[in-house]
Amino acid sequence: MNDFDKKTIDMPEPSLKEKTISGMLWSALQRFGVMFISFVANLILARLLLPEDFGCIGILMVFIAISNTFIDGGFGSALIQKNNPTEEDYSTIFYFNLAFSVFLYVLLWFSSRFVSEFYRIEDLDHILKVLGIILIINASGIIQSNQLRKKLEFKKMSYIYISSMLCAGIVSILLAYHGYGVWSLVVQLIINSILVNLQLWLFNKWYPSFIFSWKSFKELFGFGNYILLSNLLNTFCNNIQGLIIGRVFSAKDLGFYAQARKLEEIPSTSLSQIVGQVSYPVFSKIQTDRVALKNALRKTIKSLAFINFPLMILLIVIARPLIIFLFSEKWIESIPYFQILCIAGIAICLQDVNYYIVAAVGRSNELFRWNVVKRSLGLLFVVVGLKFGIEGILYGMVLGSFTIYIVNAWLASKYVDYTCFSQIRDVSTTLLIAILAGICSYMLKYLETNELLLLIIQMFSYLLCYVIGSCLFKIEALDIYLSEFRHILNKVKL
Repeated sequence: MNDFDKKTIDMPEPSLKEKTISGMLWSALQRFGVMFISFVANLILARLLLPEDFGCIGILMVFIAISNTFIDGGFGSALIQKNNPTEEDYSTIFYFNLAFSVFLYVLLWFSSRFVSEFYRIEDLDHILKVLGIILIINASGIIQSNQLRKKLEFKKMSYIYISSMLCAGIVSILLAYHGYGVWSLVVQLIINSILVNLQLWLFNKWYPSFIFSWKSFKELFGFGNYILLSNLLNTFCNNIQGLIIGRVFSAKDLGFYAQARKLEEIPSTSLSQIVGQVSYPVFSKIQTDRVALKNALRKTIKSLAFINFPLMILLIVIARPLIIFLFSEKWIESIPYFQILCIAGIAICLQDVNYYIVAAVGRSNELFRWNVVKRSLGLLFVVVGLKFGIEGILYGMVLGSFTIYIVNAWLASKYVDYTCFSQIRDVSTTLLIAILAGICSYMLKYLETNELLLLIIQMFSYLLCYVIGSCLFKIEALDIYLSEFRHILNKVKL
């Protein structure tokens, strides 16, 4: 045995903490890499295309999102939550997902004419027929994706998603430049889906066996059916605003809303998804240790709030110069929509981490029951807000977001002894510092200067005020980030 082999054998397995930190870093790289490429592509496309083009895709993506949720069926979560899924489990769910995706695509194909007539937009018929193929493509890679997630192989996933988005973004920009309009957005989505799922098969060496077990199906469905119903309800409620705006108002108005929401989701939903992608499998591994779960949840909540709260407040402050600089003045109507959505984003970032705690301990039935309650209240807020126009709908979303967080935090507290009140108390100082920094930088808007210079001055002054405030109040999350940063530096030096 040579020296290299000895070193390899003696090398200790990474701890769960090290795997979690590594997973977070690679998951963040994946999410922010994809987000950055998508953001840059969207900037260029927003100048080449019309708000109506984005509105058309916004309408159709509601149907695609709901169909994708049906395909996954909660089985992905069930496979991750199960400690030792078998080959029988994986193959069974693979065949079910694929068959069901074909069924849903056929359903979308025959309902496309109705969708087009309902929204009074003729092109929707043909676009939905083409875009629907994404369902079958995505279904083919769900098992591969979940296996990589379960093994915390986020380095591979980051490469897959970043490279796919880069290629799809370049193609869509070229098509938009040559006048293909809304079809450039359709092609972007399809190419990205093809490349992602093709690489999932290349990087994860698993192939389905010729097995379909009703026993496995029933066992996984016993957990996954509640996740499915919860996810369906979440997807429908998260997209109902687009359906309403597209029907009651216009595709142009929906385009303004869609662009505002896409920009707002960069910090709020992205951070939540990064943490959720890693924390759910980690929470599942320590599901029997309630003390460890509580400590993990508390640290995650504080860390999320420290980044997300100041981002949301800052975006509210700099909304006007930011949107004009990024998208040009033809998107100026989206500014108030964006600011309202950022208020909702304060609560959104903390929703999922509490949700995953409950899912990790196997209480999917309870999640579903309370999901019905909180989502029903959210829909009620949106319907009441409809009387006050688009902004009324968005304020209804704000109320719904905070309601979801409170319910999720209350459910999590039943299993980790970390109450909603304790969570709010732990992050209240961070929110206060973020608001005070926002007030200071907002006052600078009266400076007589151009939009770009004002944007830079406000961002710099906000960051300075927030960092100083965090140091003065000795925010624990700041120490967490600094500690991890020093740990990474030490590993690099070694």
